[in-house]
Amino acid sequence: MSILAPEGGPILVTGGTGQLATSLVNLGGRRIKCVGRPAFDFDKPETLAATLDAVKPVAVVNAAAWTAVDLAETEQAGAARANTSGPAELARLCAERDTPLIHVSTDYVFSGDKGAPYVETDAVSPETVYGSTKAEGEKLALAANPKTLIFRTSWVYSAHGKNFVRTMLNAGAKNPALKVVGDQKGNPTSSDDLARAILSVLAIIEKDGWKADFAGIYHVCGTGDTTWHGLAVAALKDAAAHGQAMPEVSAIRTQDWPTPAKRPADSRMDNSKLTRVFGVTMPAWEDSVKQTVDQIFTQA
Repeated sequence: MSILAPEGGPILVTGGTGQLATSLVNLGGRRIKCVGRPAFDFDKPETLAATLDAVKPVAVVNAAAWTAVDLAETEQAGAARANTSGPAELARLCAERDTPLIHVSTDYVFSGDKGAPYVETDAVSPETVYGSTKAEGEKLALAANPKTLIFRTSWVYSAHGKNFVRTMLNAGAKNPALKVVGDQKGNPTSSDDLARAILSVLAIIEKDGWKADFAGIYHVCGTGDTTWHGLAVAALKDAAAHGQAMPEVSAIRTQDWPTPAKRPADSRMDNSKLTRVFGVTMPAWEDSVKQTVDQIFTQA
């Protein structure tokens, strides 16, 4: 049963076949209208207005983004169109139509050197092109549409698509030993949990009407934190319960696994504002990883 009331206008979701868009389609019922390229393409701004006019949504969820973190370091113009100017134009068009917008952002807007979980009022301090384009996109979207909510999330995984959990399960099935970075901290987030949070917030806005203090930034991520090594071990232990051999998983340092874009060492986020404002609580990351692994083995 969908969280959204079955009656009511369409909810436009951008992002095509991405993890979050797929979860929203699976969980949101027939009111979800998902679009992707080429019909909706930030590289072709004219497609944005055309899509809004065709669908006439009562709300928009922007799950489309340039998420290739390393490639963004060299493809800066493309990343900026997808993460900055595109969302800004979408927000402007939504404002013209008095349409609420939920724009999905990232923990990469932070440098990762606070030493404690980030809250929404912390200043952004991105250290990558990806993070910089997302931070600027947040600012422009909020400025363009007074009915904008920014949902920052992190370490997204699901039973579908390409993501860390599925990569670890595949690697663990083929290798007796794995090496995984163990000195980066963050909040693993199930795309299903993120989708449910978005749908719950949209249901509240529909039921109670828009309130000015809804607008702004929210951290929407799994409750609790771990490292990439910790996430890999948890997922592989859950897989072992389904009969997959448990490999030896060694923790390595970030410097042992160099990447073009610098990863935040500690991008933990505090998600309690979401609960205070909307009464929505994100599940513990360990529970959601187990559910996802169970789902992967069930559908295999």
